[in-house]
Amino acid sequence: MTTSSPRQSKTETDANHFVLTFENNRYASELFGQFDQNLKLLEQRLNIDARARGNSVSISGDVLATNQARRALDYLYDRLQKGGSIELSDVEGAIRMAIAADDQLSLPTMERKAKLSMSQISTRKKTIVARTPTQDTYIRALERSELVFGVGPAGTGKTYLAVAYAAQLLERGAVDRIILSRPAVEAGERLGFLPGDMKEKVDPYLRPLYDALYDMMPGDKVERAITAGVIEIAPLAFMRGRTLANAAVILDEAQNTTSMQMKMFLTRLGENGRMIVTGDPSQVDLPRGVKSGLVEALQILKGVEGVSVVRFKDADVVRHPMVARIVRAYEAQTAVQDESEQIDR
Repeated sequence: MTTSSPRQSKTETDANHFVLTFENNRYASELFGQFDQNLKLLEQRLNIDARARGNSVSISGDVLATNQARRALDYLYDRLQKGGSIELSDVEGAIRMAIAADDQLSLPTMERKAKLSMSQISTRKKTIVARTPTQDTYIRALERSELVFGVGPAGTGKTYLAVAYAAQLLERGAVDRIILSRPAVEAGERLGFLPGDMKEKVDPYLRPLYDALYDMMPGDKVERAITAGVIEIAPLAFMRGRTLANAAVILDEAQNTTSMQMKMFLTRLGENGRMIVTGDPSQVDLPRGVKSGLVEALQILKGVEGVSVVRFKDADVVRHPMVARIVRAYEAQTAVQDESEQIDR
């Protein structure tokens, strides 16, 4: 595998146009994508012109945007050199990070970043790379803090990254077990009586945690770990009275906890333990008049040492682009309703 510079030549014809040439033809083909789909995404997102010819690409457009395209392509090519692969979602993530690298520079004397640097989580089965600046901040917070709150809209990767990080800790021997939990609150529906044993009754509520877990670890290892109690998936009510030492503990959908439940959960943290709490304060399914334990905890624990709070926005949605537009539409409607209620008062 070559370790040479990802960009072998840069030929500038004017301030807004240059040519990048990549040494490895196969990697260059993967970089540009089938029918140059990755370059087309760069064109759409950055409003540039990118034309491939062999293992070279000619880029023209606004100076800022073309430099963002260069950094994104450099990062993606370097990823290929290290044995990784590229999907459209990875290209989207590289573009977001390249834009963010410029947005974060507020002083004119600060130099532009030459290369992108994204946090990542690695397990034996998969490596997850941050796709937005907030995801990057979230992963760094997970590495730094014993208690991390990841809050924001659906589709931003809060739960997925939390499970990935817990799996990484388990594989490295940093913790002895993983505990995944959710409050068993129905999302606006009455499911009625559920047949089966306790595991079968709560599985529907915990399915997103299972899905993320199987993405991070081989299925047979997950099954053995669950059987051995190394991985425990349980409703929040089962946490009472326990001390969770040497464990990575994740509480998902935390907006549906009551104040008492949240306090109970947070005080389970034991020696060498890590806790990750995820939720969306805008999607509370508790009965009317019951205060969300997540909302209260964010207020009470503000500024407490060892606690990190990472807030995701609609711009961090990494699902289908339509999801981000839906989230923005609902947030706008909520803002209008809140304003109307204040006027009525």
